[in-house]
Amino acid sequence: EVQLVLSGGGMVQAGDSLKLPCAASGFSTGNWNMSWVRQGPGKGPEWVAVINICDGSTYYGNPVKGRFTISRDNAKNTLYLQMNSLKPEDTALYICGVTIGASDYWSQGTQVTVSS
Repeated sequence: EVQLVLSGGGMVQAGDSLKLPCAASGFSTGNWNMSWVRQGPGKGPEWVAVINICDGSTYYGNPVKGRFTISRDNAKNTLYLQMNSLKPEDTALYICGVTIGASDYWSQGTQVTVSS
C-alpha cells in the first residue's frame, strides 16, 4: 500500500527556514517522480516543486524558485522540502505526492504559517 506521511510544519516568522520531511512506504522514492503542492487560505492548489526520476532534475514554481529546494534520501525513502527565506505569502497547507503509473498519491497536509 502506498503511503506518504508528512511531518513538520508549524508557525515561523518571515525570513525563517523550515524543512518538511515526507516519509514514503509501499514504493521506492527513487523510482517515481515526486512533488510538493500547497494551498493557501482562500486559494486553489498551487504546484511548488517536482523531482524527476530520470536524472534527478528539479523544477520549481516561480513564487518559490531560489528559496525552496526539493530533495530525496532514497536510503531513508523520504522526500524533503527545504524552505528558506519564508514569506507570509508562503502560508499554506503543504502536501507531498507521488505519481506511480497513471495514479497520483498524496499525503495528508501540514500547515505552515509565516508571520510578518
